[in-house]
Amino acid sequence: MSAKKQSQELQSGTAKFFGAFASRTAQAAGHASTFALAATVVVIWAVTGPLFAFSDTWQLVINTGTTIVTFLMVFLIQNSQNRDSAAMQVKLDELIRVGTARNSLVGIEHLTDKELEELRRTCESRAKAEKAGEDSVKATGRKARRAAERAAD
Repeated sequence: MSAKKQSQELQSGTAKFFGAFASRTAQAAGHASTFALAATVVVIWAVTGPLFAFSDTWQLVINTGTTIVTFLMVFLIQNSQNRDSAAMQVKLDELIRVGTARNSLVGIEHLTDKELEELRRTCESRAKAEKAGEDSVKATGRKARRAAERAAD
């Protein structure tokens, strides 16, 4: 096996492991029991304050712990959100592809902010024009009903 292929397999395995680990951790972090555990740790820390005379070391323990947990959780949760977002995008692209929506919208997440803003404005203009058209058709229908009612009288 070539070194390049081994490297690719190792990266793929590492990515799968990290993805699974990130998903499980992010899911666990959202449970009520995890919140209860974190709250318990904070309460225990606060209760031990008088025992340690509210020393700098006592404060450093909670500051260091929360900083480390926060730092690591940012990366794990971001990884989970990136994968969720990518999966959602694939699902939306597939719905657009098989539905009556315009296929040109597939892949627009790769456009620049300026291009997306212009596309948004275009879509909003079309929606306003479509609504105005529908309102006009409704008004014409009401006028036609009234005219038919007068003619029937």
